[in-house]
Amino acid sequence: MYHVPYVYPYQNPYYIGPKYNYEKHYDHWTTPNVTRSVNRSDLGSFNNHGGFFLTDYGPKPLVVNINEVTKQNNTYRTALWTGSHLQVTLMSIDVGQDIGIEMHPNVDQFLRIEQGQGIVQMGNSEDNLNFRKYVYDDSAIMIPAGTWHNLTNTGNVPLKLYSIYAPPNHPFGTVHVTKAEALAAEKSHVHSPGR
Repeated sequence: MYHVPYVYPYQNPYYIGPKYNYEKHYDHWTTPNVTRSVNRSDLGSFNNHGGFFLTDYGPKPLVVNINEVTKQNNTYRTALWTGSHLQVTLMSIDVGQDIGIEMHPNVDQFLRIEQGQGIVQMGNSEDNLNFRKYVYDDSAIMIPAGTWHNLTNTGNVPLKLYSIYAPPNHPFGTVHVTKAEALAAEKSHVHSPGR
């Protein structure tokens, strides 16, 4: 196979080139023919085992390999980044478990599956979730504000996903180790304006 060097504008301006490393996205910059040494401190905090500290880094700038940190997360829900206009949370749903039927009246939600498989249900009422789709690794799910929804793990491994809420839906720094803990926390505090 021949390598043709990137000669903008004669090739696709989004050409990445042979040096792109699909396992280490943090050492590649999309500017053509520019190499930059990246300090790990630019990317967030790493623990002694090479894993990423899963904590809420918002609203400071942050770059992460979202696939890796999503798979690293073992809690039901951990807020990774909370800003003024959106929030990113990591989730792990055990085999046979679900998120639970819910609806956010003023919050649009995006879910992306990074591991596992399941079924997503949506509808206009809690009793009528007539939209049903099977989802799996790399599936993206868009949930409009005011839509009832649920996601159930139908696979044989934990379902790992991340969720983007716009605007934020949980308090800064939220960590719910289990679904039961998340339900108890929701009952014990007043919901934010976005809920």
